Amino acid sequence: MPEPKVALSTASVYPETTATAFEVAARLGYDGVEVMVWTDPVSQDIEALRRLSDFHGVPVLAVHAPCLLITQRVWSKDPWTKLQRSREAAEKLGAGTVVVHPPFRWQRTYAREFVRGVWRMADETDVRFAVENMYPWRYRDREMLAYAPAWDPTEDDYRHFTLDLSHTATARNDTLAMVDRMGDRLAHVHIADGNGSAKDEHLVPGRGKQPCAEVLARLAASGFDGNVVVEVNTRRAMSSAEREADLAEALAFTRLHLASAAPAAGT
Repeated sequence: MPEPKVALSTASVYPETTATAFEVAARLGYDGVEVMVWTDPVSQDIEALRRLSDFHGVPVLAVHAPCLLITQRVWSKDPWTKLQRSREAAEKLGAGTVVVHPPFRWQRTYAREFVRGVWRMADETDVRFAVENMYPWRYRDREMLAYAPAWDPTEDDYRHFTLDLSHTATARNDTLAMVDRMGDRLAHVHIADGNGSAKDEHLVPGRGKQPCAEVLARLAASGFDGNVVVEVNTRRAMSSAEREADLAEALAFTRLHLASAAPAAGT
């Protein structure tokens, strides 16, 4: 049984560009990329992405819909249009997954229709809409529930989930228990690490307190058929070489622990 493919999120090279992410992924030996659609015009341009993919020989394995605060005007102000265009991008680029966040609470109409709407969109395509776990927003001793219907998508009925280990750290919840709750609907993983800070840290796996190795081993042993995406924060890197060293370390960690528990050939 083949190991899951390991992709690089284009967000992992920020503040460098989407184009740089393809170049880095090719140089370091990643199996593909997940395109974070954000304010970089290239991330929004399907033909530009196709050219980058072909030039570097790096497939687009997933598209992350523009769900962030800074992308509220990217691909329309309407959240359903954003998901529609994300699906179209995935289909045209040959990506199997669209990653989507739960709505913000102030998007009331969208939040009210979100579960049904995601099912409806999933029924119209072979692309997986994988809803990602988020976290409460905290400031000092105060907590704000910023997402609806919930920051924990396992509280609702979705066909597919994305597990993000930096988000489980920020939420301070039991990561392995969340893996169990997601079960065979776990379709996509953002591998990163965290220490339980209120800040969404996205550390290189192995540098925080999350059970990254255990999760990867469990995925490999279970025959997980989704993708594992390195989504780490390299903003503090002092040079391109330092950034690439972090991304090479993350790739090596991920491959090591996926291989350590992979089923033997023929089993």
